[in-house]
Amino acid sequence: MNEDLTFLVLRQLQANPKQTQLQLSQAIGISVGRTNYVVRALIERGLLKAEHFRNSKNKSAYAYLLTPEGIDTKARITARFIQRKRAEYDALRAELDQLTAEAEAEGLLPQ
Repeated sequence: MNEDLTFLVLRQLQANPKQTQLQLSQAIGISVGRTNYVVRALIERGLLKAEHFRNSKNKSAYAYLLTPEGIDTKARITARFIQRKRAEYDALRAELDQLTAEAEAEGLLPQ
């Protein structure tokens, strides 16, 4: 399981712990089966815990709660995610600047 997927799942479940695995899979863009695999792996690693809704008629309804270790892990992953995305942004920005300068030099864009 990659770190970005772990980040997305933890982020979604922290924001909405009562969402179903179907809702979670749709929110992060993966299959329900893969979502189930990831959620189970995070529970086994001690980052999540699943609790039945006490007053739910649907006995398969769960709330997925981040454990203290899950909160710490999410914080560390978030910092690395931001660093990666900033580096990607900086590289893309440099490429856009270069392409824009080339296009302007060739008269393809107004200066």
